[in-house]
Amino acid sequence: MSRFDNQTVLVTGGAGGQGSSHVRAFHAEGANVVIGGIDTQRGTALADELGPRALFTRLDVTDESSWSAAVLAAESAFGALNVLVNNAGVQNPPATIENTDQATWARILDVNLTGIFLGIKIATPALRRAAGGAIVNVASIMGLGGTAHYAPYVASKWAVRGLTRTAALELGRDRIRVNTIHPGVISTPFIHEPAAGATAAIADFYSPEPFAVPRLGEPADVTRLLLFLTSSDASFVTGSEYVVDGGLLLGPALPAEAA
Repeated sequence: MSRFDNQTVLVTGGAGGQGSSHVRAFHAEGANVVIGGIDTQRGTALADELGPRALFTRLDVTDESSWSAAVLAAESAFGALNVLVNNAGVQNPPATIENTDQATWARILDVNLTGIFLGIKIATPALRRAAGGAIVNVASIMGLGGTAHYAPYVASKWAVRGLTRTAALELGRDRIRVNTIHPGVISTPFIHEPAAGATAAIADFYSPEPFAVPRLGEPADVTRLLLFLTSSDASFVTGSEYVVDGGLLLGPALPAEAA
């Protein structure tokens, strides 16, 4: 028996680099998967690839009615919703605070923070109807420190931490666990391609050479932790934060010749 047999998982940003990895892994573990996102072509193609236990639903995470429709689609298709993965996110084009316009600030927080708030708000009654479940909010190591030129993104990810802890306190007695994953530099288009309005990508500013584990992360590195946190193996884990960064936040490792 697989870990997620007879369970339904909704992944936002489910057709993206990390999202599609999560969707495929949950499906392989027996789950019904609901792929939420705004890229209809890629989302539909992924659902078609996976087959009958997969469904794409167009989901704008900044719109409460879109969230309601997505949760309804999950329950209508599969009978319940057991897991929510708040994976969708956007980055701002790099700029100092002084040179960041308010529209950019508002857009990043709307997607990265309000989107997660709405997800928790709208999914909670469905998870309660399913007699409990799990929510994982995908944040970033930028939510654990400051990063120059990314103030909106950093602020949004710091705020997700507080939101997660509050939700964990409010929902624990309903058997709904809420945790946060903080990925580091994961090899996906998100970090290899410039954000809208930018000329440089996040990957341009990072070399994995100083990391304790000297490589970029892969989506599967995040997915494996996500599967644990949303499974019954983590039934006593809530309100916690998990970093997947190859040791980036530890500081530079000594080169072998200096050891």
